[in-house]
Amino acid sequence: MRRGVICGGCWTADRIKVVDVWPGEEELANIVALDQQGGGSAYNTGIDLRRMAPDLPVFGIGLVGDDADGQFLFDQATRHGVDTSALQTLPEVRTSFTDVMSAKTTGKRTFFHYTGANDHLTPDHFHFDNTTANILHLGLLGVHACLDSSWQHEANGWVAVLKKAQAAGLHTNIEMVSIDPYRNRELCLPCLPYLDTLIINDHEAGGLVCMDTLVDGVTNVAACEQAARTLLGLGAMQQVIVHYSTGAVCISRDQTVLRTNAFHVPPELVKSAVGAGDAFTAGMLYGIHEHWSLEQSLELAHAAAAASLRSPTTVGSVESVDECLAFARSLS
Repeated sequence: MRRGVICGGCWTADRIKVVDVWPGEEELANIVALDQQGGGSAYNTGIDLRRMAPDLPVFGIGLVGDDADGQFLFDQATRHGVDTSALQTLPEVRTSFTDVMSAKTTGKRTFFHYTGANDHLTPDHFHFDNTTANILHLGLLGVHACLDSSWQHEANGWVAVLKKAQAAGLHTNIEMVSIDPYRNRELCLPCLPYLDTLIINDHEAGGLVCMDTLVDGVTNVAACEQAARTLLGLGAMQQVIVHYSTGAVCISRDQTVLRTNAFHVPPELVKSAVGAGDAFTAGMLYGIHEHWSLEQSLELAHAAAAASLRSPTTVGSVESVDECLAFARSLS
């Protein structure tokens, strides 16, 4: 039996700064907390999975530079038990890093990203012939120069990787980042025929299908559902899951629709939302891996996201599956 999740793509060092308020241009905000953590979809989701289920094999694929940030990422991944045999170091290239600015008043975060070693990642770095895993989680589209470009006869390198993964029998999922909607459509839509699931947020879903899923910062749940339905028709996914701050909607290939509510975390417990999206994805992928029902998987996804809000870092407060569920249920 195959077991485990491959987390491939974006590995970056996060320089986390919590500011008292989000300033306008040329205005001053005070930094009230500092931290350094690993970041990027491959790192965050991989570490979250290991924290939730220490017996679950997690395999990392990606590139880092031969520098202190790269060593930090290696050390953190190794400490959490991620298999780093396919995480490679490039000499004379700087590790990708992100300045993560979180506003204390809202918990919302803004990213200033340097792509670094991630720009050199290509489909040739992904090898699945002898894998013992059964899920590939891949991202981030839009911040990898080679993977974002056409590759041989494919629209982009992401498609080439997904095709290789499906040929090897892997369940495939991608993660996006909130960049220009046109660019996201250009990169993501060619990937849809080679995905088994698509787990994205409300902003990304709306951008992919040219719909307003957010009105004055408030999620239009009906629009999210329609966006998910449209995306399902454009690809081969068995489920499309769109999550937002107050819940999620999931549409399956058989047109079953599930709407779920997020757990309400008291404001005094919220430190940052910086890792909530990756925690949600990790919870959902764990449920899929363990053949849980969609209802159970979505509950864990919301529970992991709720647990993650208690730390200013991406993975600092995600706990075991049972502990995440117990914390979330205590909020009901």
